[in-house]
Amino acid sequence: MSRDHPHPARRRVYEILERSSVSDPLVHAVHVFLILLIVVNVTSVVLESVPSLRDDFWQTFVIIEVFSGIIFTLEYVARIWCAPEHTPWIHLRPWHARLKWALHPQSIIDLLAILPFYFAYWDISELRIFLLLRLFRFFKLARYSPGLTSLIEAIYSERRALVACGIILLGAVLLFASVMNLVEKDVQPDKFGSIPESMYWAIITLTTVGYGDVVPVTAWGRAVAALTAVTGLIMLALPVGIIASAFSREIHRHDFVVTWSMVARVPLFADLDAEEIASIMHRLRSQSCVPGELIVRKGEEAHSMYLIASGEVEVLVPGETVRLGAGDFFGEASVLKRRRRHVTVRAVAPCRLLVLDAEDLHQLIASDPTMAQHIEEVIQSRGERRAV
Repeated sequence: MSRDHPHPARRRVYEILERSSVSDPLVHAVHVFLILLIVVNVTSVVLESVPSLRDDFWQTFVIIEVFSGIIFTLEYVARIWCAPEHTPWIHLRPWHARLKWALHPQSIIDLLAILPFYFAYWDISELRIFLLLRLFRFFKLARYSPGLTSLIEAIYSERRALVACGIILLGAVLLFASVMNLVEKDVQPDKFGSIPESMYWAIITLTTVGYGDVVPVTAWGRAVAALTAVTGLIMLALPVGIIASAFSREIHRHDFVVTWSMVARVPLFADLDAEEIASIMHRLRSQSCVPGELIVRKGEEAHSMYLIASGEVEVLVPGETVRLGAGDFFGEASVLKRRRRHVTVRAVAPCRLLVLDAEDLHQLIASDPTMAQHIEEVIQSRGERRAV
């Protein structure tokens, strides 16, 4: 069921918390503040475990804990209030959307991160263990790090393969523990007298840790140990390779989706089908810019058009400055009309641009005669002053 009335305030809070606009100063400030608060809080928890520091700075630790607890509680309440604004749940009843949000793994981490703030004031010794949950606040960083989010998604996508690796590893532990029990139990009954006792040695050897506190002394035992160590190298390479491959796929998938959505959103290519958009994506190349760098100079030859993947640029139009952000594009007019640039474009923040060379754009137009007329209409709608 869809919502009956829009809720501007809730939508605005949602945009701030979910970082819907990276160019919004308020959104950026809120996220930087929350990240710094998480770092300070986790650092405080770690330092508080040192008795001398706890005694000398206990007031500081209390202030940090109270302030963090209040802020994280307000954040949790605000996020659950904004749950109906999430796109997958926008057609659900508000209470249903909030229930789905509360059951999401990241939301559970948020809840576990604030519970210690309240349990700390309960004089119940059994609940003191919950104070360790304060370290869950570290995992809140996953909300603000696309890399961590991609890694978590990669691990989740390969959960069946990782479980299979775990089963194989358990089988190897049982196998080598059984063999070592067979060949060493008479010589070292205190260390290899049973399979469960031998499993400790098998786990340590398979994981290549090798404490050296339990070692075989017979020739057959050493042969089994060598085989176990070599097998351990192979066993550890399996999950590492699976996670690395999945992480790489997740990053490429994310970049593909972002690039696809950007290309499809550009009015020049709005009427193209999936195959044509894919053709454009293969022609794009990436370019990074630092703040203050001139991307386009007035009077130079127009060799490319640009799509802004992230960051912000300013178009230095005589008499005013026009700012463009992620999802915008520029440089197409001069390329299409085969003229020199008549404005300058400068990066005002670290930018990642997707560049389409003039030759490739003209080839696309030549392959679709109707595109030229459509592009001309788009340029006119944007205005001559912004036609770079």
